[in-house]
Amino acid sequence: MRFGVVVFPGSNCDHDAWYATSRNLGQEAEYIWHDSKNLGSFDAVILPGGFSYGDYLRCGAIAKFSPVMAAVRKFAQDGGLVIGICNGFQILVETGLLPGALIRNRGLKFICREEPLSVETVNSPFTCRLAKGAHLRVPIAHGEGCYVADERTLDELEAEDRVAFRYLDNPNGSLRDIAGVLSAGRNVLGMMPHPERASDPLMGSTDGLGVFQSMAASFAAQSR
Repeated sequence: MRFGVVVFPGSNCDHDAWYATSRNLGQEAEYIWHDSKNLGSFDAVILPGGFSYGDYLRCGAIAKFSPVMAAVRKFAQDGGLVIGICNGFQILVETGLLPGALIRNRGLKFICREEPLSVETVNSPFTCRLAKGAHLRVPIAHGEGCYVADERTLDELEAEDRVAFRYLDNPNGSLRDIAGVLSAGRNVLGMMPHPERASDPLMGSTDGLGVFQSMAASFAAQSR
């Protein structure tokens, strides 16, 4: 499986994502520069965390205009696997590939610590190797991670089993404790916690590796 990791000006988790998929997962991984107009032959795309374009205006608001995002949008619309982590999640909601918005944390402070999560669905390419209801220890590092949406959208996410992860100790005020959501086609995931930072024993937790293992297993099953 070939992972492409998009690099925006201001990305700072791109190497973490590359390392998690290439070294910890044992798959191919390459960087994709932000001004690329096509994605080549990647099987999955990662929008990593960081501060794309300095997070001016709003987090992800400028990155959505990068040439690469037109290619990412088409890739997702064609059924390709796309995961946006932290700033990547913010970019995905700005581009409309995921519903809702991410606003300032309830306490108006940047939060950087390990957080317990609950796996809410295993019916997705990103969670199929996890256990429903399992508790994961995954770090967060954000100042604008409070997930909000109107009640109708929240009800749709619940009814369609598109809430991928919830916080067990909601650190940022996200509505309904939501930490990650899926697209209607279930091939796009956005999550504020950093699974790539919990994919190596040296980091103190490998709970996040299950997200990438699920992607690899899903891709292998589709390729048979």
